[in-house]
Amino acid sequence: MSSRDIYSNLSPWDHRYSVREKEFSDLSRFFSEAAQINYQGRVELALVEELVERGICPPGAIGEIKKALDKLDPEEVYIEEEKTRHNIRALVNVLAREVSPDHRPFIHLSATSMDIVDTANALRFKAAHRELIDPLLRKVILLFCSLIRREKATLQIGRTHGQHAVPITFGFALAQYLDRLGRAAEESLHRSEQLCGKMAGAVGAYNASSMLVEDPLELEKGVLKRLGLKPAPISTQIVPPEYMLNYLHSVIVAFGVIADFADDMRHLQRSEIEEVGEFFAPEQVGSSTMPQKRNPINYEHIKSLWKTIQPRIQTVYMDQLSEHQRDLTNSASTRFYVDIPVGFFLALQRLKRVLEKFSADREAMFSNLKKGQDFILAEPLYIALAAEGYPDAHEVVRKLTLEAEEKGVGLHEILGEKKEIQAYLERMTPEQKNILGDPVQYTGLAEKKAEIICEYWEKRMEK
Repeated sequence: MSSRDIYSNLSPWDHRYSVREKEFSDLSRFFSEAAQINYQGRVELALVEELVERGICPPGAIGEIKKALDKLDPEEVYIEEEKTRHNIRALVNVLAREVSPDHRPFIHLSATSMDIVDTANALRFKAAHRELIDPLLRKVILLFCSLIRREKATLQIGRTHGQHAVPITFGFALAQYLDRLGRAAEESLHRSEQLCGKMAGAVGAYNASSMLVEDPLELEKGVLKRLGLKPAPISTQIVPPEYMLNYLHSVIVAFGVIADFADDMRHLQRSEIEEVGEFFAPEQVGSSTMPQKRNPINYEHIKSLWKTIQPRIQTVYMDQLSEHQRDLTNSASTRFYVDIPVGFFLALQRLKRVLEKFSADREAMFSNLKKGQDFILAEPLYIALAAEGYPDAHEVVRKLTLEAEEKGVGLHEILGEKKEIQAYLERMTPEQKNILGDPVQYTGLAEKKAEIICEYWEKRMEK
């Protein structure tokens, strides 16, 4: 077995991101080359078990193959592949060496290589999502719920096009991301559960298994049931690519949600805004030359990972095309599919750590809100005037804001000079007058909606 210093490896996954041993070992169980070979071995075992069940293979083969799998060395498979120039035949040969001559013929019997490869990929991606990604998503969702409850009434200025708009609450802003991520999480779990396998032979027509059993469809179902999978309704030499495409697409969608959140929080840390902050360790360095800097590195890192991983889905789309019953143009590209869940998992881990120490500066939020309170008045004023029948209320208020800007005064002061508007103002309800008198309270249902969204996802997580 060869040994390498991790800092001599080529991929950042294997040096930059392997420093956290727990994360790396968790991912390695599903996405390493050793994991891929071991999952392929599990599929070969399931086939033999089903052949035994049907009286085709001697029962003793199961124990021998299990022992062979226990000592399976990926490097030995790679050495064998140098001779065979075929990875699955290499795996079969390595397993065959460890079993008795009477049992060797039944390893891989009736299967084609893609029966093994596609089924193993479905099995390990599904297991990784169930055991690693979905539990982490649930933790992040519950952290969002906790933050929303804490900040549901915290006043903040809403922003559109980078400009101040009307007031919201910070909890409401967070609830947008919670709901989007929750729905993306449920979709990705559903798509992972839909991943399926095949045991249909070289062109998907069960030619080889028809030589062994009367009902090849039942043989296929039996093999896949042992693995916790269902067969695709129809296959060629490969499982229809849309199952894996839909799953990986759903992961990219969820990744986009947390990247959007990270980008939003990064902007809220700007010096001229300073409404949120990241945890900054006592020995942490923000800049190699500016000692005072505290950069939003975690949020920037999440966005950067998304920029790296998101384009990978284009390759998965291109792999939908396979000539006739199969060609080899996806042979190399499918090996990189693992980067999508790996990148997402690492970004989620970082987001979880940030959310656990999330800092919101309520005073800064209120201060920023107060800076434009006079002009916040414009929308509620227009709505209230229009509701009272004031002609062309929007245009009138628009001109009032321009006049206020030109004179360097607040919109309230301009209103006091407009006698033709006063009569309409006097007819307004107490609630409308309260808003016009203190427009920072013009938050609509922001707090209530934050609570509704929070309650919904807390209940979904309980289930």
